[in-house]
Amino acid sequence: MSAALKVARAGLFDTLQDLGRIGFMALGMPTAGAMDRVSLRLANALCGNPAGTAGLEIGVMGPDLIVGADRVRVALVGPLSPALVEAPDAPSKLLDSDRTHLLKRGQILKVGMVEGSSTAYLAVAGGFALPPFMGSLSTYARAGVGGLKGRKLAPGDSLPLARDQAPTGGERKLGQPFDYGSGPIRIVWGPQDDHFSERGRRTFTESDYRVSKEADRMGIRFEGPTIEHAVSVDKGGADIISDGIGPGAIQVPGAGLPIVLLADRQTVGGYPKIATVASVDLPRLGRLLPGQTVRFAAVTVEEAEQLRRDQEARIQRTLSGFTAARPPGGIDLVRLYEENLIDGIVYERDQASR
Repeated sequence: MSAALKVARAGLFDTLQDLGRIGFMALGMPTAGAMDRVSLRLANALCGNPAGTAGLEIGVMGPDLIVGADRVRVALVGPLSPALVEAPDAPSKLLDSDRTHLLKRGQILKVGMVEGSSTAYLAVAGGFALPPFMGSLSTYARAGVGGLKGRKLAPGDSLPLARDQAPTGGERKLGQPFDYGSGPIRIVWGPQDDHFSERGRRTFTESDYRVSKEADRMGIRFEGPTIEHAVSVDKGGADIISDGIGPGAIQVPGAGLPIVLLADRQTVGGYPKIATVASVDLPRLGRLLPGQTVRFAAVTVEEAEQLRRDQEARIQRTLSGFTAARPPGGIDLVRLYEENLIDGIVYERDQASR
């Protein structure tokens, strides 16, 4: 019997994502991949997987998954309130996020809502047994490729697992939640910031911008003060010859409102890009919800590179700071035995007999 997780109820937008489909933009294929690469890496590390293993990206609300394996270990990372149902019609037991859980056949994992963020992640020890497309399992739903049939999960789907049994060992959790930082979203000017007036550039970095309802894996449209182009739209100020679009590119069409392009962005575009989000803050953008407000602050290329190096150092400290996690609602007997309590009991008995 093949091991699998079966979808009893689908979430809002749950797709398989890894670190992206790299090297095919010249062919018109977007990279896709995780919106929050940090959380996916942490979930994989908790499960003992390589960093690039595909996991389930949970958008706003997660699915209910029936365990179709004797033993499977999963890691849930992000602001979730998951629950476990031992059998149909049985009451659910709340689980913690930011840790691993060992699940058994017939149990139902209710992933739950993502609170205060747009994304969270579920990784499985060993990963999913699905064929890659262009070297990646990342789902790109607009083209119907990658992941499970190139789309979000649906009721009745079965996600085959690469391992029939969970690896041995105890459960692990994050020592503390990862710090994504706060304050303005850091940006580097260009490549077409000369298409905007000095006043337009000041408007961009001195104003609050609100995430609109037009926000998804492709990008985020922001609402706020309009950004002035260097010349009138009639003279082509809001248009350029189409060129390549990197992650975090910030286009400003003729309406003067910024669009930050994300994982499922198109490969080329014809609107000028006033700036590009520093890679250190891309995971923060992947967690934003409609209605939230941000500011943008310019940094140099050198500063952006140092910020990313500092972030990677924090990630490595988090990876080395995993701690043992107790089973939900019970005593971790393995950890209890490790504390050598039996010797203590014998010692007290001997003392009392003297």
